[in-house]
Amino acid sequence: MNTKELKYFSAYLIPLFCLIGFLKGGFFAWGTVIFAFIFVPILDAILPTTEEVSDTNNKQYALIYDLLLYFNLVWLYGLVALSIAQWEATNFSTSENIGLIISLGLVLGTAGINVAHELGHRNKKREQIFAQLLLLPSFYMHFYIEHNRGHHYHVATPNDPATAKKNEWLYLFWMRSIIFSYVDAWKIQLQLLKGKFFTVENKMLWYSIIYLMYMTTLFLLFNSTTAVFVILSGIVGVLLLETINYVEHYGLLRKKLPNGRYEKVQVYHSWNANYTFGRIILFELTRHSDHHYKASKKYHTLEHQKKAPELPFGYPAAIICALFPPLWFWVMNKRII
Repeated sequence: MNTKELKYFSAYLIPLFCLIGFLKGGFFAWGTVIFAFIFVPILDAILPTTEEVSDTNNKQYALIYDLLLYFNLVWLYGLVALSIAQWEATNFSTSENIGLIISLGLVLGTAGINVAHELGHRNKKREQIFAQLLLLPSFYMHFYIEHNRGHHYHVATPNDPATAKKNEWLYLFWMRSIIFSYVDAWKIQLQLLKGKFFTVENKMLWYSIIYLMYMTTLFLLFNSTTAVFVILSGIVGVLLLETINYVEHYGLLRKKLPNGRYEKVQVYHSWNANYTFGRIILFELTRHSDHHYKASKKYHTLEHQKKAPELPFGYPAAIICALFPPLWFWVMNKRII
């Protein structure tokens, strides 16, 4: 193992800070938030960017790179279990609870949804199951269907609910993307099943049953306040995902051709962010232009595409900026070609 693989252990810092927050409480309850939205933007600003590819050979270190993803299942469910135990046993203050809810939500969004996004593009059945398990605590298992068969096909067109329109406020985008991505997932599933609803192959129906079982278990076995906190953390994870969706394709559109179809997805239909630390802790998600250009590429082989539009800052800073729409428009609209 060398530095090419070792650097991705940095992705475990977010769940590690969350772990410390639940064990220590107090100031540490906000440790994950401080790390993600203060320290990471600072490191993105001062560390030199690089155009290197971690490993252009998909096979040589494939097992190591994959294991780094698989271990997130342990982090995710381990932290959910720990959070439940700590909320049951500890009388945290309101401030601590808010910090811990957001912290766990950040883990569900990064170690959960982000890693599920990577594994959901894989062909192995085992990895597809892992992807869906990682999405469960955020109640977003339908992302596995809609993202692959909907978003990647319709991206940067008016038909994609996960593509933010120019001058669209983030908070309106949240509602549009969450609602219509779910609706689209049902449409895609029913199309695949040729209209059949009551069948064991209906993943969307299974997801609904699993959600109900998950919430019922939380409320029956644990304090109702604890159950609500865990659910709220899942919502934070979803909002983190949708904010990243907002940032990744804001204002970018594919041309409509004379035949009514849209041009092929190119590297300039996604915003790129080649900031060193931010891309490493998110398993190269920020090299999003290359991901959409060729979705089959594994995270460690993604390249910096020079022709892609570049964000003026990394994802954490972009997320903060997007929370203030007038500021976001002022920064980004002049960059849209």
